[in-house]
Amino acid sequence: MPTNPFTDAWHFLTATTSDYLKQGNWRFLLLALFWALLLVGIAMAVKNWREDPTQRTGRHLGMWLVRMLIGCMWFQGMLWKLPLPVSDGLQYFTEQESTNAAFEFHRTFMKDVVLPHMSLFGPIVFLAELVFAGSMLLGLAVRFVSVLAIAYTLQIWLGLYDLSSEWPWTYMFLALLMFVFAFQGAGRSLGMDAWLRREVPAVRDGKGFVGWFFNIAG
Repeated sequence: MPTNPFTDAWHFLTATTSDYLKQGNWRFLLLALFWALLLVGIAMAVKNWREDPTQRTGRHLGMWLVRMLIGCMWFQGMLWKLPLPVSDGLQYFTEQESTNAAFEFHRTFMKDVVLPHMSLFGPIVFLAELVFAGSMLLGLAVRFVSVLAIAYTLQIWLGLYDLSSEWPWTYMFLALLMFVFAFQGAGRSLGMDAWLRREVPAVRDGKGFVGWFFNIAG
């Protein structure tokens, strides 16, 4: 059956995509997690909008919208890393990196280190993308997480560089977008980072380890 962006979005929001359906009844837990992150992100945006007049700008609204959409993208991408420890899709693309990476040392690393230990790396990849998704949707520690996502995405960019079915610019564009989020502190646009810096003195002043971390991470 032909699809379009509207039907695809509906299937994603209702856990009826092929990636969701492969998880069996676990898909409902994943769907609940997604909706929890999405609704908290929206609620935080409303709270910031109401309480802080400086947040009521087109720039902040636009940055929030793009950040939320990228969070949805990371969550959707995370789904095909299931089931753990290693999904067929992740196994396939990791094998492709072992033969199509831009540099020999990268190919060797994927072949000799990563592939023999996929039961370890599979959960790490899944958790990384879950963290990326949660950070973007909540607007929490966005600067710090965006830097991690840049490194993650550039690895994929170089790892699949010679694979003819992939367009390298796809991953470069994502890395550049994450760079913008890090540079601009996208979580400060109607996100939890903005609320923490406004309402929590330890974060605003960078006091204590936790305060210092969220001060620079957001």
